[in-house]
Amino acid sequence: MGCQYFSPCEHGADSFTIAVPKLTFGRGCLKEAGTRAAHRGMNRVALFTDAHLKDGPYVSTVQQSLRDAGLDFDVFSEIRIEPDDTTVINAANFITEGKFDGVVSVGGGSVMDTAKAAMAYALYPADFLDYFPPPIGLGMPIPGALLPHLACPTTSGTGSECTSVSVIRINDLNTKFVLGHPSLLADEALVDPICCDSLPGNVVASTGFDLLSHAIECYTSKAYTRWAKVEDPLKRSYAQGANPWSDLAATRALELAGEFLERGVNDASDSEARDALMWGATLAGMAFGNTGTHLPHAMSYGVTHLMRDITTDGYSVESPFIPHGISVIASAPAIFRYTAAGAPERHLQAAISLGADAWDAGPDDAGEVVAGRIIELMKKTSMPNGIGELGFGPADVSDLAASSVRQLRPIANAPRETNLVDIENIFAASINYW
Repeated sequence: MGCQYFSPCEHGADSFTIAVPKLTFGRGCLKEAGTRAAHRGMNRVALFTDAHLKDGPYVSTVQQSLRDAGLDFDVFSEIRIEPDDTTVINAANFITEGKFDGVVSVGGGSVMDTAKAAMAYALYPADFLDYFPPPIGLGMPIPGALLPHLACPTTSGTGSECTSVSVIRINDLNTKFVLGHPSLLADEALVDPICCDSLPGNVVASTGFDLLSHAIECYTSKAYTRWAKVEDPLKRSYAQGANPWSDLAATRALELAGEFLERGVNDASDSEARDALMWGATLAGMAFGNTGTHLPHAMSYGVTHLMRDITTDGYSVESPFIPHGISVIASAPAIFRYTAAGAPERHLQAAISLGADAWDAGPDDAGEVVAGRIIELMKKTSMPNGIGELGFGPADVSDLAASSVRQLRPIANAPRETNLVDIENIFAASINYW
């Protein structure tokens, strides 16, 4: 099935490129931050974190490690969850004024994404949208390398430590868009599962469903051979579609999510489950960092664009706020019912990897089987019942679709061609599931 899926296509790509940071995984590895930063040539470090973590034990561990290695550092913590262009500009000014020679980020995806984007604008100033792709930006490449970056994730979902993208809300458009370029990939990552021990269950659920969707989207993405061949290999995007390497990471991440998500959400003392989810998030980050996402992430940006008067348990963020993983998974069952027609065997295998009892199912059953398994996990972890429980109804469908359709690259990465009407129909089917 794998070889057939990647069969050559006229004018299609005939090569794929894999890039991941040097990575250390294990309980207590945050203590290695100083040694590893010094090895990267850092002397004066820009330490990125957020206000909730700044005075906590994980940042303290990293700070002491930096001191022990004889490194100087200043802290930037004015980072909002779901960072916006104002956050990035302020962070870029911090880097410029501080004359740093390296960056260490300690936090969730918002912290790591801010650090990545801030370096780009500090080192290569430009109008903010210049580096973003059409239709909102000019698609200019970041001109050169960034500072050495050691990324330390504190949640088990985003995988940002392994990707060359940064997701930023553009305030004038009130919508998140993806900044992507190979130079944004961190040089090194420290993944310490201890960071997940104290997370509320709802946070573990949100980030866990983000990793789950990353993995399914990678495995079911359009094959890399179906993307146009890029003549200049240095301009090849890492959002290149499914490939044999990403298959390995994505399927293992699905197995871990299927086995451990419910346990990790519902029992904070289950360190085996939470460690497994942290590893699964890293694997899923490696996968989608070299594949790209598709419709669940594209459509999630419509949800967070138009959300109103809503907060989420476990997050001390002012309304309106829907965590990223929840915005992704709310539409995912309806999406995979739709996309299964484009790659039924892959959807079926994804469902089996996720733990669905589907060995007797056939290709025509694929969409329902994968959707059913996701819905089962949503119920067991108290996730919202579709976008209806996020405050949306039939009257919002057209506006949600109009917002989401601007996400050109991930929509094009879906295994089935998708237009505005298709997205409207999917949103209509996402209002509730049970």
